[in-house]
Amino acid sequence: MRRIISALLGLLLAYPAVVAAQQTSQKNQELLEAARKAREAKKNAPKAKYVFTNDNIPKSGTGVSVVGTTPPSPAPSKAGAAAAAEEEKKSDEDKRKEEAEWRKKFAEARARLATAEKELDILQRELNLNQQQYYSDPNVAMREQYTRTDINKGRAAIDAKKIEIDQLKKTLETLEDELRRAGLPAGWARP
Repeated sequence: MRRIISALLGLLLAYPAVVAAQQTSQKNQELLEAARKAREAKKNAPKAKYVFTNDNIPKSGTGVSVVGTTPPSPAPSKAGAAAAAEEEKKSDEDKRKEEAEWRKKFAEARARLATAEKELDILQRELNLNQQQYYSDPNVAMREQYTRTDINKGRAAIDAKKIEIDQLKKTLETLEDELRRAGLPAGWARP
């Protein structure tokens, strides 16, 4: 009886393995059949005209391969041609004089801007000094308690100097725009 039970138990344990093997073989057969059908469909499919691989891609020294014809270059405009002709007519002496004039304009504008910035710095220092003096001397602080004329004048002068500096910066930008519009080298604006 034990032998029968152990045989039945062995069959019960082996059954899932047998079923799994049958299912695996069925799946393998289905995959094989699908692969055969795909190969036959590929044989019947139209061939590609040309297949590029790493071995047959053209290699040139330029690095970029362009297919097709190159578009014609645009004809130079009348204004561009006239400007080129005018540029050729100018002699080197005229160009040097023009460059010297532009450099002088930029140097003067930068000098005015630097002077205004230094004056602003001095005004701010004087204002700070006046504010410290009023607080340290009680007599002056009592007299100037409500008016503080020196401090108010200093602040007004600082505000005016800031406006002047902004205008000088705009003037410098305007000069750079004029140089660019004239079609001249940007290097002439540099110190």
